[in-house]
Amino acid sequence: MQQCLFLSFTKVETTRMEIVNYELQAKGYIDAPIDPSLDLVEEIQRLKKEKNAVILAHYYQESEIQDIADYIGDSLGLSQEAAKTDADLIVFAGVHFMAETAKILSPTKKVILPDAKAGCSLSDSCPPHLFAKFKEQYPDHLVITYVNCTAELKALSDIVCTSSNAVQIVESLPEDQKIIFGPDRNLGTYVKKKTGRDLVLWNGACMVHEIFSQEKIERLRAEYPDAKFIAHPECEDHILANADYVGSTAGMLKFTQNDAAHSYIVATESGILHQMQKASPHKTFIPAPPNNACACNDCPHMKLNTLEKLYNCLKFESPEILLPEDVILRAQRPIERMLEISASLGL
Repeated sequence: MQQCLFLSFTKVETTRMEIVNYELQAKGYIDAPIDPSLDLVEEIQRLKKEKNAVILAHYYQESEIQDIADYIGDSLGLSQEAAKTDADLIVFAGVHFMAETAKILSPTKKVILPDAKAGCSLSDSCPPHLFAKFKEQYPDHLVITYVNCTAELKALSDIVCTSSNAVQIVESLPEDQKIIFGPDRNLGTYVKKKTGRDLVLWNGACMVHEIFSQEKIERLRAEYPDAKFIAHPECEDHILANADYVGSTAGMLKFTQNDAAHSYIVATESGILHQMQKASPHKTFIPAPPNNACACNDCPHMKLNTLEKLYNCLKFESPEILLPEDVILRAQRPIERMLEISASLGL
């Protein structure tokens, strides 16, 4: 009788896991019911301690996720943190390529992502098999890829960069070094102008940074004449041309903390405004509007992650980021080269 009960229980558990795995594949996240009376923040903190987990969050996440994270940063900072963490479990509140980068840098650790369908339009704009053919046309060129790309694309690269260090990495190379830069053409154009180097650019772009309305920004500047206009280098060239400051999300945040102005129009994903307001509560931050009916520019991929998904992700330790060992090995070196160059330059 006991054996029959055990077999029955095992069958029920197996069926339940099959349902969970099916839902995970279909939805991209664990959709387990959550007790509405549960204090999610308290429970996440408890589970984090119990599992020796660390929560890394990008500046573009929802404010409630930023507030519970152990570390908040841009792609460079998150890469540096992922490389040095002593946690057993990395919960990456960001998009898929970021979690992949954490796995590449910490291959023995378990890396999980609240919503596996949190992708990236820029990453999608550069399929690795097409980039490989593009690369073949320039056999004497060194390949620098922006970190906003797949693990497979990083594995095809010589050096990875972020918006925080792209200019410095290019400048660290010999002037006669021929370079392919991808996948973001806007960041590549910005780097070309700053360095004077003749880069071969892949024609990719980020949907969030490509739809800012110059006309609406000009109206905002007329409405707020004392406000400084700051922009991310993934924005189009005509947007950057009118900016008072151009920099990465971390750079923009630092600029607003140290600058004397009291108001800023910010052209990047609106999630960064939460940290700007926390760091400078006496200042005013206005999101630059996109070319549609919205008042601010949100990344639909970043915003797929929620506090509820983060809780279930941590509780069930899924969805997990898994990569082929050969891809990890080939992608490690270009990322490590970026970190080495950044460290040598004090970035």
